[in-house]
Amino acid sequence: MKRSKISESQIVAAIKEHEAGKSTAEICRALGVHQATFYSWKKKYSGMDSQELRRLKELEEENRKLKHMYAELALDNKVLKDILSKKLKPCQRKDMAAYAMETYQMSISRLAR
Repeated sequence: MKRSKISESQIVAAIKEHEAGKSTAEICRALGVHQATFYSWKKKYSGMDSQELRRLKELEEENRKLKHMYAELALDNKVLKDILSKKLKPCQRKDMAAYAMETYQMSISRLAR
């Protein structure tokens, strides 16, 4: 995803200027953005201060980490259910590890956990 040249604090400051009465065209010209971009920012960040913005970013980062953890656990669960549905003898475990690596693109270190 492309990173913006304009920070979130600058966006919030621009929105506050707009609420104070400065025209959208002047703000957009000063920031070098299109008016549609400004209105999308306004829809997302309207009514926020710097502390709320910081908290929003923390929550988004935490949400990203939790989604990543869930994806890993869901894959592990699927692999384990698939393997446990088959009756395994100790000599077949190596073959099943190779099967899991090939089918689910998992590393051998992840399977060894």
